[in-house]
Amino acid sequence: MQKIVIDTNVIVSALIQKSYPNQIINDLFLENKFQLCISEELMAEYYEVLARPKFAKFQDFFIRAESLLVDIESRATKFHPRIKLDLISDVDDNKILELADESIANFVITGNTNDFTFSTYKKTKIVTPKEYWENNKPD
Repeated sequence: MQKIVIDTNVIVSALIQKSYPNQIINDLFLENKFQLCISEELMAEYYEVLARPKFAKFQDFFIRAESLLVDIESRATKFHPRIKLDLISDVDDNKILELADESIANFVITGNTNDFTFSTYKKTKIVTPKEYWENNKPD
């Protein structure tokens, strides 16, 4: 089973629009087609970002976010990264690579192509939601 780290921007997109992030969450994660890898630090970011008032304009956003966070807490596998990296200019995004390193993730899925300018980190492929859905999703 694939091990995947999902950047917060993909979670937000999945809750806002019917698109590749939404398909990844609803058709794959919620159907247990891959192992979602999280850390305490990434979960804290999910909670913080998904609670931002600016998302109130999207119908039922907070209800759907709360439900998804409960699913993530109960289904994902928690890892405790032991290394600290400084490879990405947005220092907060280094936690994604630290988690990928600790979990030996197959993929990092991110919509942040400005900061994730490389296609792999060690054995982890860094892909956009579209790239993952079209080329790497499990059957």
